[in-house]
Amino acid sequence: MTDSPIDKTIDRRKLLKGAVAASLVGIAGCTGNGDAGNGNGNGNGGDGNGNGNGGSDGNGGTRLTWHAGGTGGTYFPLSNEFKTVVEANTDFSLNVQSTGASVENVGSLADGSADFALIQNDIASFAKNGTGIDAFQDNAIETIRGVATLYPETITLVTLAGNDISTVEDLGGATINTGDLGSGTQVNAQQILESLGITDYSEQNAGFSQASEQLANGDIDAAFVVGGWPVGAIEDLANTNDVELVPISGENREAVKADASWFADDTIPAGTYSGVEEDVETVAVQAMIATNADVSADAVETVTAALFDNLGELSIKTDFITVDSAQDGMSIELHEGAAAYFDA
Repeated sequence: MTDSPIDKTIDRRKLLKGAVAASLVGIAGCTGNGDAGNGNGNGNGGDGNGNGNGGSDGNGGTRLTWHAGGTGGTYFPLSNEFKTVVEANTDFSLNVQSTGASVENVGSLADGSADFALIQNDIASFAKNGTGIDAFQDNAIETIRGVATLYPETITLVTLAGNDISTVEDLGGATINTGDLGSGTQVNAQQILESLGITDYSEQNAGFSQASEQLANGDIDAAFVVGGWPVGAIEDLANTNDVELVPISGENREAVKADASWFADDTIPAGTYSGVEEDVETVAVQAMIATNADVSADAVETVTAALFDNLGELSIKTDFITVDSAQDGMSIELHEGAAAYFDA
């Protein structure tokens, strides 16, 4: 007998909750023990406080670890642009790592294996308050701090034109990739499906690039992708296949927003992806930079200033990332270093 989708979801949530709990134990165990500065002993440099800031990079500067997301989304290429800007304008170097994104990144901030990370504003709130999803229930991450909000993260529901899925209701009985295990994408996908009463589906978990391959190969019927448009993995898929973006609109959109207040209206403009010639209504959360309270105020202020004083050096999401909007949707307490920059 195979597990039902609900049983699989319960097992995954138990796994996530255990991972976050382990991160909390890890941060208690690594602080001040003189281990490697990134908290996981991989030799990225240490300053004796286990949180990764201040580690030598061997080039006369200081290495900071930055956790991004999957290579097929927006987090990873944007983080590498941040790396270029920070290294050109400060003495810091950034070690950018591909990860499963938001939920995993919160655990990395908690255990000190990341100094900075990109996460969703809803996941940040869940983590700080120990609510929202089972992974954080009664496991509040007290040390997580905000730096800046960046841009809307659009929930994109993508399928192929031949799959006969034109509405969310057509997902009943489908095989759906809900995103990497532990990612904000998975959390949002499950929230939306639950809000709309869709429970009879088979769940797959993979990053955006693999999800696109699964769609192209006929291994899945639809995939949720959460990221600022255009998402590279969807662009690549649309260039070789006839894709269809399934709207979350009308009563469905209102139901999703009623169940989860962090969702906001969003629209994917016509022409964003090859073959998609009409606007597609959906919902979005907000991408943000987060850090740990133990990262020094000087380091956070310096990195924040480097990024927001040199926005002209970025090429991704430039219409959204501004100093004036950098606190819009901030869902957790601001790090003192970021506050020093934005309040100046």
